[in-house]
Amino acid sequence: MIRSLLIVSLLMPSFAVAADGARARMEAFSKDLNAVSATFEQTVTGAKGTTGDAAKGTLALQAPRQFRWETTSPYQQLIVADGARVWVYDPDLEQVTVRNQSFEEAHSPLTVLTDLSQLDREFTASEGGERDGFTWLRLVSKAEEPDFAFAELGFAREGLARMRFEDQLGNVTEIRFSEWKRNPKLAADAFRFAAPPGVDVIGDVGDDAEVFPVKD
Repeated sequence: MIRSLLIVSLLMPSFAVAADGARARMEAFSKDLNAVSATFEQTVTGAKGTTGDAAKGTLALQAPRQFRWETTSPYQQLIVADGARVWVYDPDLEQVTVRNQSFEEAHSPLTVLTDLSQLDREFTASEGGERDGFTWLRLVSKAEEPDFAFAELGFAREGLARMRFEDQLGNVTEIRFSEWKRNPKLAADAFRFAAPPGVDVIGDVGDDAEVFPVKD
């Protein structure tokens, strides 16, 4: 699901909240939040319990429909959503996949952070109780064909600390975040993408696609 959702922890004192429930903590975290950036570490556990190598990288998110998710190790991959299209660039494969960024795809648990109005519109939210030292908020998509069975957001006293979701095949993805920056000044081209020369492009770029060179 990481290719279609992409997805968020927060352990910075400036985000501390006094609320006890997960919903209240999320509302406090998202208040006046228009953009955010962080580093992440992601692990995927298969339905049979096998776990792959942890992936690490950075992310940036900006309201209402833009995100940048860049994996730096153990492999490289860049995913950019510019509000109209999603670009997935795999340097090792020398390939870019591009597709329309549908309304449903944009409204993932990640984008809820900068648009809290999506929470009840796109998901059924419920308190998940205490587990592993976190207070959990459980989200079930209202989409007819959701990409995941459920998602969970885990909050520490200081703020959002974990994201965990299970896909329809039983694979579980857990994401841990650090170095959060609230409403940072993001680069003008952070959510713009153009395929490097010589790279295969799969999908429909479209005449209205706005493309820009990739920055090193």
